[in-house]
Amino acid sequence: MKKIVATILCLCSFSLLYSQRISIRQYIATYKDISIQEMKRFGVPAAITLAQGILESESGNGELVKKSNNHFGIKCKNDWNGEKVYHDDDESGECFRKYDSAVESYIDHSNFLKSRPHYATLFELDPRDYKSWAFGLKKAGYATNPRYPYILIKTIEDYQLNDYTLMALDEMPGTAMAVQEKKAADNDGIAFYEVKAKDNLYALSIKYNVTVEDLKKWNSLDSNNLYVGQQLIISKK
Repeated sequence: MKKIVATILCLCSFSLLYSQRISIRQYIATYKDISIQEMKRFGVPAAITLAQGILESESGNGELVKKSNNHFGIKCKNDWNGEKVYHDDDESGECFRKYDSAVESYIDHSNFLKSRPHYATLFELDPRDYKSWAFGLKKAGYATNPRYPYILIKTIEDYQLNDYTLMALDEMPGTAMAVQEKKAADNDGIAFYEVKAKDNLYALSIKYNVTVEDLKKWNSLDSNNLYVGQQLIISKK
């Protein structure tokens, strides 16, 4: 009888624990508004903010977020004067920022990206271009995982997170028009190509009668790696 009771209690505890986990869709519903607000304030695409929050906080279920409200895995850095917690990440017992609320974490995420010079080029991108933002974050050193941009992109596409970026743009007078005008200006005398599966720089250089070196220079490429959907400049007047 005692074993039966113990088993029932164990199952009940497991069921309660499981039911308390936050699903990805619940996480999105909870934080979409603050993501849109932060995009309107500083320009970080809402889709990127949500995707990073989902990944870095394990949809609000991770150990770090539970003890610190840190949804983006932002470490202390030398200029952090707030509360701290210590958590195993790339190394044991690393220092992470602690916040009083999730909203503070979201605000600090925008401040962090906007204030760091190595993220400055991200804010020159079309906010709707989540793929370039994802790869730009990795290139700027936000994460060490080589799969980081691909995970962000998949999360954005699986959960249609770019819809929240578009919502923010609709609520920002003149912003969508400014983006369109910028793209039109960029296209003046410049030809673009969208990378397909199995494309490589050498084949594209032959196809468009340019050098690999020019392709890398025009597109600020540090390597020969390309990704599907990437917008490449393949001609300049």
